[in-house]
Amino acid sequence: MRRTFVISVMILLFAISGFAQEKLTKSEKQHILSLLDKQAEAWKEGNLEKFMETYWKSNKLVFMGSRGPTYGWQATLDSYKKGYPDKKAMGHLEFKVLDINKIDTKTVFLIGRFELTREIGDLAGHFTLVIQKIDGKWVIVSDHSSGES
Repeated sequence: MRRTFVISVMILLFAISGFAQEKLTKSEKQHILSLLDKQAEAWKEGNLEKFMETYWKSNKLVFMGSRGPTYGWQATLDSYKKGYPDKKAMGHLEFKVLDINKIDTKTVFLIGRFELTREIGDLAGHFTLVIQKIDGKWVIVSDHSSGES
């Protein structure tokens, strides 16, 4: 009896959370996608500082890559500069959005694919972003990017 009750409560909670999911408005989606456009344009220019303008300028920012987590905006920028010291290393970056969902009124979860074309060797993989509206502006607060081997 207790097990049936627990299962029933869990089903009810999942059903409620499904109905409670926020809808991403057209305007919000455009703002979110413009972050990726801004990143691709900055990358094309070889401008990592401009690329980083899409991230939350906070010590709480987290970037998860192949070397593990990097915490903080400046540390993330420094890591990008180390890995991509010049335009040749940066190449041409393209993003493909695979899925985008609003978690709550101020949080979006995005799944995508990146493709980096370069003379020194191409890179590709997938990424997940947690994007939040902070002080009226959508910014990336967490980025997990994984390259394909």
